[in-house]
Amino acid sequence: MGLEDAKNQVDQAFTRDDLRGLSHENAFGGATSFLRRRYTKDLTGVDVAVTGIPFDQAVTNRPGTRLGPRAIREASTLQPFDPPYGWPFDVLSDLAIVDYGDMAFDYADIPAFPDRVTGHIRTILDAGAASVTLGGDHYISFPILRAYAEKFGPMALLQFDAHTDTWPDDDMTRVDHGTMFYKAVKSGLIDPARSVQVGIRTTNPDTLGINIIDARQVHEQGPVETARRIREILGDHPAYLTFDIDALDPAYAPGTGTPVWGGLSSAQAAIMLRDIAGINLKGGDVVEVSPPFDSTGATAVAGAHVATEILCLLGYRSHK
Repeated sequence: MGLEDAKNQVDQAFTRDDLRGLSHENAFGGATSFLRRRYTKDLTGVDVAVTGIPFDQAVTNRPGTRLGPRAIREASTLQPFDPPYGWPFDVLSDLAIVDYGDMAFDYADIPAFPDRVTGHIRTILDAGAASVTLGGDHYISFPILRAYAEKFGPMALLQFDAHTDTWPDDDMTRVDHGTMFYKAVKSGLIDPARSVQVGIRTTNPDTLGINIIDARQVHEQGPVETARRIREILGDHPAYLTFDIDALDPAYAPGTGTPVWGGLSSAQAAIMLRDIAGINLKGGDVVEVSPPFDSTGATAVAGAHVATEILCLLGYRSHK
């Protein structure tokens, strides 16, 4: 069936007539929507809207993540031929998933950007869908969380990252990818006691009460035990998952702005994302993929796989 479909399928981003199902379009051709889902602004009947926010003006080191959504979409074209491996269901056939495209914004009007993001995600949530966002630098998670907290109350934050991003910053108008979770805690958007940061390997003495499982702990106790501890911390609280690609060691994800050695392997991340199935996940993002520093494309490939695992986590509870 796949070979016959490949002869006829092209530009599934525009031509597919069903929001569900696999795609056998040639990986090297066609319009590169995420996982060959339909590009649309119509959220009727949609379970998950994948959207890009190509913003990188909050970075502290190397820019380039504004190109991340495009690269992740391109990398994802290797995946929609088969159901995601290891899951007991096919999320691409079970959920109505669309590519909602990128958020429009004036790149020169930074003060207006945060509210623009919140409104963009609010539109998705108001339609009854979940969002999976492709970044972009990590600042975008802060205005995204505002939309989620409006709907679900303070969220349990599950953050994979080399950095805590909780450095003090009481100026809520500053746009900085290293302070947004400090602001999220201070704004009441996340519940620190129900939140956990995984893969941390930079110093920040004040954790603001957020649980930390640093990179060394993951290496020593292993990903299965780490996933068990994550589930224990989150409980059944409404959760938001943010995956900074620099959670992975630079050997696995060199294309990022602030790489730190000693990080997670892609295998560890895959096991943890699989083994937290059943958490009460409401949405998520993948951020900090910077194609200018991704000479092999490995970082974008990792980002595409993480985004797909988030889709599977969103679909797992309804499948059960």
